[in-house]
Amino acid sequence: MKSNLPPGEIVGTITAKRLDTIKQVVSHRQFDLTVILENIHDPHNVAAIFRSADAVGIDEVQLLYTREKFPSLHSKVTTGGEKWVKQNRYSDPEKLAADLKRRGFKIYTTHLAADAVSIHDIDWTQPSAVILGNENRGVSSEMTKLADANIVIPMFGMVESLNVSVATAVVLFEACRQRIVGGKYPNPESSPEFLEQMTDEWVNININKRKRRQ
Repeated sequence: MKSNLPPGEIVGTITAKRLDTIKQVVSHRQFDLTVILENIHDPHNVAAIFRSADAVGIDEVQLLYTREKFPSLHSKVTTGGEKWVKQNRYSDPEKLAADLKRRGFKIYTTHLAADAVSIHDIDWTQPSAVILGNENRGVSSEMTKLADANIVIPMFGMVESLNVSVATAVVLFEACRQRIVGGKYPNPESSPEFLEQMTDEWVNININKRKRRQ
């Protein structure tokens, strides 16, 4: 995956070092791991979730907004995470659940309930989608019913909950840990042809991003 060009040399309008970084990141992308943001209203929480999603190699995030407005993401807040992670927007919970299950995903809710399963007991190497609910209301009852299981982060202090963006990071990095052990980084299912195509797309994103700064 490494270029033979010196790090500072330009390939078209992108440096060889940047091209190597894009190739490396693309090769680790996890297409069967995603998060669902349900009516999360604080843009800083949304931005932090996008950064965590990008950090573990998630390719797309599902935005389910039925009560709040869809968030406006700014690169200064997301540190560019929104440029590299796709957004699928939904206003119909049943359609979202149907689309994901059609693709083989199991849907998990971060919902404290008697039947909740520890995140450490979930097989995150399988296609998985995690629902994160509104900061005040939590996951809706509708999405809870559509999910396959409730999950919980084991906690041993007096406080029984985490900020939604922190909780997302904890869950995603447990999924990442399992996937590293399972040999899913780099992604063995990504063909060389697919990686080349995706690399080209990311190079174009990088070029357009630089043009807008000029």
